[in-house]
Amino acid sequence: MQKVYQFLFITVFSFSIAQAQTIQSPSDFLGYELGTQFSRHHQVVDYFKHVANAAPNQVLLEKYGETYERRPLYLAYVSSEENLRNLETVRQNNLKNAGILAGNPSSTDVAIVWLSYNVHGNEASSIEASMLTIYKLLTEKQAWLENTVVIIDPCINPDGRDRYANWFNETASRPYDIDQQASEHHEPWPGGRANHYLFDLNRDWAWASQIESQSRIKVYNKWMPHIHVDFHEQGINEPYYFAPAAEPYHEIISDWQRDFQDQIGKNHAKYFDANGWLFFTKERFDLFYPSYGDTYPMFMGAIGMTYEQGGHGRGGLGVLNDEGIILTLKDRIAHHTTTGLSTVEISSKNASQLNSEFKNFFNTTGLKYKSYVMKGDADKIETLKTLLDRHDIKYGSPSSGRVTGFKYDTNASGSMSTSSNDLVVSTNQPKAKMIKALFEPNGKLVDSLTYDITAWSLPYAYGLETIASSNLVNASSSISKTVTNAANANASGYVLRWDSMQDAQFLADLLKQNIKVRFTEKPMTTSGNTFDRGSLIIVRGDNAEVDNLDELLVKTANAHNRQLYAAASGYSSSGPDFGSPDIKLVNKQKIAMLSGENTSSLSYGALWHFFEQQLQYPVTSINTEHFGRIDLDKYDVLILPSGNYRGLLNEAHMTKLKTWVRAGGKVIAIDRALGAFAGQEGFSLAFNQNENGKDNSLIPYAYREREYAKQMITGAVFKTNVDNTHPMAFGYSDTYFSLKLGSASYSLLNGGYNVSYLGEKPLKVSGFAGSDAIKRLPNSLVFGEERMGRGSMIYMVDNVMFRSFWENGKLFLVNAIFFVNNNAFEL
Repeated sequence: MQKVYQFLFITVFSFSIAQAQTIQSPSDFLGYELGTQFSRHHQVVDYFKHVANAAPNQVLLEKYGETYERRPLYLAYVSSEENLRNLETVRQNNLKNAGILAGNPSSTDVAIVWLSYNVHGNEASSIEASMLTIYKLLTEKQAWLENTVVIIDPCINPDGRDRYANWFNETASRPYDIDQQASEHHEPWPGGRANHYLFDLNRDWAWASQIESQSRIKVYNKWMPHIHVDFHEQGINEPYYFAPAAEPYHEIISDWQRDFQDQIGKNHAKYFDANGWLFFTKERFDLFYPSYGDTYPMFMGAIGMTYEQGGHGRGGLGVLNDEGIILTLKDRIAHHTTTGLSTVEISSKNASQLNSEFKNFFNTTGLKYKSYVMKGDADKIETLKTLLDRHDIKYGSPSSGRVTGFKYDTNASGSMSTSSNDLVVSTNQPKAKMIKALFEPNGKLVDSLTYDITAWSLPYAYGLETIASSNLVNASSSISKTVTNAANANASGYVLRWDSMQDAQFLADLLKQNIKVRFTEKPMTTSGNTFDRGSLIIVRGDNAEVDNLDELLVKTANAHNRQLYAAASGYSSSGPDFGSPDIKLVNKQKIAMLSGENTSSLSYGALWHFFEQQLQYPVTSINTEHFGRIDLDKYDVLILPSGNYRGLLNEAHMTKLKTWVRAGGKVIAIDRALGAFAGQEGFSLAFNQNENGKDNSLIPYAYREREYAKQMITGAVFKTNVDNTHPMAFGYSDTYFSLKLGSASYSLLNGGYNVSYLGEKPLKVSGFAGSDAIKRLPNSLVFGEERMGRGSMIYMVDNVMFRSFWENGKLFLVNAIFFVNNNAFEL
């Protein structure tokens, strides 16, 4: 046996020498020493292509998608020759082991390790480390690859990466300046962190709103690795963070997942201690919110981890931190390369147990709720099904009957009738624990000090009436319905119900085609059909100049899967007739939106994505530094994303804005943007007074952070009251579940319209809200309108576009744009 081991060592060692002679190092290939420049994304791709060409029996390079800016997304599969020959068998065996594919695996002795780099573009060292990592695996660490498949994504976010690298390369001094105050350590707005649409891709794993996430999730679920590492950077004064993670852990995380994080951390510590490198563990970065690059894999059975190197956008090629240490890009690359290799090493040593424990994770017998049954608008159900399809989560339709359990809208036990139009998602499937995390009404939180939001339950986010049942609800295949309309040349017009974002997309399409559309402010019945407020009406007489109106409408409605109802006459059997003042023409609104300094790039990006990719309606972005020179009269609506505009809206600019609003303009202020108007002359918006009255000065230093948590709301869901007779709330019921992201509280509008609000006893249904913060919420505004002259100020305290996953809130914004204070007749 000793001779066999010696032979294996000599063979692998000899093979590594041969590989080293054919594979160029990153420095040799790039033509500069790694860490002395920031490599552009295409250079990294070229290096991986070189490696794949030099070692075709051990490396497979796969293009899995493209970014919005058309940069390619690649994965590199790295393993032994035998494993690479049998790569599809390895993949299928893993899915069979988890119960995702039928049948028994032929073997389960290969560990699958996925290393993801540069999800944040300006955390720029990790993409460089990806090149050094693959090089060292193939030239120095061949033995680990005998029982390990390593999947490397060198850059999750190429658009953000190049935004940062291009800026730095054109800005930095030569040689680089280590002074923290140097311009090369201060990115301009919006920075390189986010993707093209300024989304944080590390918060988008579960919601998959972005094309990069959608492409990655598709291939991730085809593999379901045992280990996933997300490489990051943090502030320049923090050394290095690696697993194990901080509390709170979500309760579905297994004891094994906890323990193996600790084993991995100790393996890393061995190398860091030997090199005299500082690190920390078990702090800051928890495992609760399900949409991170560590938690999403965790909830899918892997050991998901975040590794954080000091540096970030301020790191540059070298910077002098507050401890007097010069932190260089070379240092950062070395640290990330070390943890990446250490992860592969310990995974290889524990390949058999990784496989067995991965299988155990998918035992779902202990889950409380067996089925989640949802009913509501068909479009919202279809939108949710699209998300479930992205994650390969199975669903179905129940039969007619009744189901009992926890009722989401009452936050108590209850029952609900069911039909084949409803949706059932049950936990008798491999991804049951992810289902629990996404659908459970209120996640179990063991520590209020968390890194992110604490509520996200999909039934609330999608506005669906839901029962969580402890019994398994039988379901059959869910079938999506296709609408086919027919033209009616004798119709006076066509009517469409207004309930969802799909209806809003149809409206936007009609307006872009210069088709005139009306909406009703009161319920009406015509030609035997009843329509609620907000329903759209396309009147033949309004569109006399449109050629082939009927054919065009039918084609557009069919493309959007919308049901048109032909109206024989403009005379309604009840409610307003087509010519009533209560049936108003929808303006083809010209919309402007602030961007740039003082604007939250994330909030702006979510809105930008919404208009371009979801509503598909034009919007003009205006940089805040140009606000004083902008002719606002060219626009009907001005949107202020969340941001701090007190400095921007000085006396002159505020006067300009108010003059424009009084003349008929409409301002939509979102989240922190409201702070620029609260308490200001001419606005009825006001902060709720803090009646806490506590003197916190004597609270010991060690307890201040936890005491401050009493004043925080970290993404909690509240049940709000809705005035659904107001145009901003058309398509909604009289209640709405709102995701509240902070503790800011505004008084009800005096003389304005309180469209959505919290009453005397606000009901929190999910997530954490501090006791002091809750005291400021009674009788507080959520959404409202204040008239100013002929125009309106619209206040959205809660940000319905946050990360683009709170689907049920988006129609409020569309209503605010097209329906609220419609001045079509006066103009």
